Formats: sequence, structure tokens, C-alpha cells
Amino acid sequence: MAEDFENLDENLEEENDLIELIDEEGEPQTFELLGSFELNDNQYLAVADPIEEDDPESVEVFILKIVTDEDGNDSYVSVDNDEADEAFEYFLTLVDSEEE
Repeated sequence: MAEDFENLDENLEEENDLIELIDEEGEPQTFELLGSFELNDNQYLAVADPIEEDDPESVEVFILKIVTDEDGNDSYVSVDNDEADEAFEYFLTLVDSEEE
């Protein structure tokens, strides 16, 4: 997933843990927000395609880095595999610690 996303209306839209982001082609994409976190002085979102209640185990998680431009607008960018793996592993430790 080598896409950059921009937030809608310059604010992260959340409704029932669903967010809608605009991709590079200007098309809206809906994701389920799993969490946000900071790692190595960077902010990240963990998102997934909307999770089907009948098959919650087949979730593919995407890690997006939050990048703020000089005007203060946030973009959500995909990261390389190494950074995504590190961020995902950290996200899993956060989820595990919340469950305990």
C-alpha cells in the first residue's frame, strides 16, 4: 500500500471507530481506526478495512504515519516495510498491555 491520504475537512473524521480518508486520486477510503500511538518521535495510526463481524480474525492492519505539513495539515502516509514492522510490533505490545 504505497498511498498517501489526507484527512477530510482538515480534521480526522471519526464515527464508530470508522474514519474516511482521501487517497491520492481524491477518492474516499473508509478504514476502521484500531488505535493511534507514538513511536520514535513519530505519530502513527493503525487502521484496517472495516472489520466484518462474522470474520474478525482475517483483519489486515495498515500502519500510517501522521505527517504534518508547514500549514499544519495532517497527511497519513504509508511507511516502508521495516518501519511498518517495527510500528506494528509496538502496536501489538500496546494492545496486549491494554488486555491485561
